[in-house]
Amino acid sequence: MARNKKGRSVNGVVLLDKPLNVSSNHALQKVKRLFDANKAGHTGSLDPLATGMLPICLGEATKISAFLLDADKVYRFKCKLGEQTTTGDAEGEVINTRAFEHITAADIEACLPQFTGDILQVPPMYSALKKDGQRLYDLARQGIEVERKPRPVTIYSLQLLSYENGEAELQTHCSKGTYVRTLAEDIGEALNCGAYVTELRRLSVGPYQQAMFTLDELQQLAEHGFEVLDSHLLPCDSGISDWPVITLDADSAYYVKLGQAVQVSGAPTEGMVRLYSDEVFIGVGIILDDGKVAPKRMLVL
Repeated sequence: MARNKKGRSVNGVVLLDKPLNVSSNHALQKVKRLFDANKAGHTGSLDPLATGMLPICLGEATKISAFLLDADKVYRFKCKLGEQTTTGDAEGEVINTRAFEHITAADIEACLPQFTGDILQVPPMYSALKKDGQRLYDLARQGIEVERKPRPVTIYSLQLLSYENGEAELQTHCSKGTYVRTLAEDIGEALNCGAYVTELRRLSVGPYQQAMFTLDELQQLAEHGFEVLDSHLLPCDSGISDWPVITLDADSAYYVKLGQAVQVSGAPTEGMVRLYSDEVFIGVGIILDDGKVAPKRMLVL
């Protein structure tokens, strides 16, 4: 006998301003409870020491969340020069100290271009990547360090916002897979003084650049009822708003929902597309080699 799902069938995206010292999963569960949603997921973790934008997908919007993992991000971060830690951030223990007093803002700005564009990063040991089935951070906590292959990332922009008393504040627009802690450490090495991240805030994810809601603000909205709370949800397709659109007629939509590819005149020649029927977003499609549009992830609304 099938079990009834707990919670409401509510679909959409809420932009959470994740608080400090709270895990992404803990923040997700709080939002899920506030909306009494039967299903929820986030679009890429933020470390407990990081704050800022964490898009929370509810209901059918969870089917789009995987595509946001590939989205570009914008971060603002502070790093302390002259010291290195085990984790690359303030959570770790200081393992090395070097002189930094001679470093000027001009020195920092002069070294930033080498970290702009397509670069290679060695992922930190304190990361969720796996080696032989084990998380790197689990190995790191056992005092085990393993070789990590450099990975390509793209830094679209990197700018120094301020520098005073050995603390630099920077902002970067970067591709998926970028580790800001590694970026800060590499900048510290380029300056020959070391550095680690003391504050990290995510300002945007993909197309999401608008205002975020704190947990307290969502709690206050929830006190006015679900209708008020739901009115602040973004549509399921908001995270892929820059993708090409294909509008299907009733027959084509019918077959796509059955899992079949269809021919659509004027469709793009390749890539992923948003699918609509009667102006309603019904899912994500992909253009096949023969030009047909095939369903990739369909919504059930």
